[in-house]
Amino acid sequence: MSGSRTVRKLAVAVSLLPLLAACGGAETTSPSEGGGSASAGGESASAGSSGQLDVPADASAELKKQYLVENAIATCMKKQGFTYTPEPPVDFRTGWATDGADYGLTKKFRQKYGFGYTAVAVYPDDPQVSRKEANEPSANAKYLETLTPAQKAAYEKALGGPPDPKVGEKKWTGCSGTADKEVYGSESVEDRSAASTSENQANAQALNGDQKLVGLAQSYASCLKQEGISVTTTQPTSIGEMVKLQAASSAPAGAGGIAPVEAGADGEKPTENSSAEAMSRDKALPLLTKEIDLAMKDLECGKAFRAAYFPKFFKAPGSTGAG
Repeated sequence: MSGSRTVRKLAVAVSLLPLLAACGGAETTSPSEGGGSASAGGESASAGSSGQLDVPADASAELKKQYLVENAIATCMKKQGFTYTPEPPVDFRTGWATDGADYGLTKKFRQKYGFGYTAVAVYPDDPQVSRKEANEPSANAKYLETLTPAQKAAYEKALGGPPDPKVGEKKWTGCSGTADKEVYGSESVEDRSAASTSENQANAQALNGDQKLVGLAQSYASCLKQEGISVTTTQPTSIGEMVKLQAASSAPAGAGGIAPVEAGADGEKPTENSSAEAMSRDKALPLLTKEIDLAMKDLECGKAFRAAYFPKFFKAPGSTGAG
């Protein structure tokens, strides 16, 4: 594994556990939560010092903690003589805006890109569907490339990472561990993960047992059937993504990287663009037209359901998915 990939994977790992926890808690915010201090109950809502991320005042309590973890890692690494650029965590709600949560934005997206599978072959440089920017090395990966082999080894040791159960580790190591303890306290990763999983399951059960959502999901399914679209589930936490997943599984080779392609040299999965780029625009256009039609039918059939579902999902997201 290359050094740059090591840093990227460690950076992802650093933010993964807090993100899992975010999927379980209510999305409520308080002006007194978060802040410039790397603790769970800081006073300020932002950290504006050089080299630190500003914590959004309107972020959820859990998202603020993710910001604080990144800032704490940067502070710790600086003390170790290294530069670490804190990476802004992603609010999970953001990704749903054009995927059903915001009807207007989703409609605009689907009218041009469908579900986004074949569109990458038609619009290869469009950031709305292209993953080229996402595949660019991070600032930390670029920094690591400037170090000597010995410095890289020291950097990675200083940064640390998530616990390795194979060697009996229960806590994060290095600056990752220091930051995790400062923000989340002494509770073990294992306990937090178990609590998050339990809460996610309870939230999902509540959403699937919500009679209003159940009724709207049934109407959604009936509309899809009338459009000649297969219905494989009417579960509130699954139905909203059902048609999209069907489109993904049935997409032809070369459409958005859906069909399996050879893995990279180091065993990593290929990018979503790898197959799509092999498909010509002329061949992709008629496929995109069909995908847009399917995506729009799904959007309209599920309009009432999603309007009721997402506000509840954002307050208590379930581990099984979103409508």
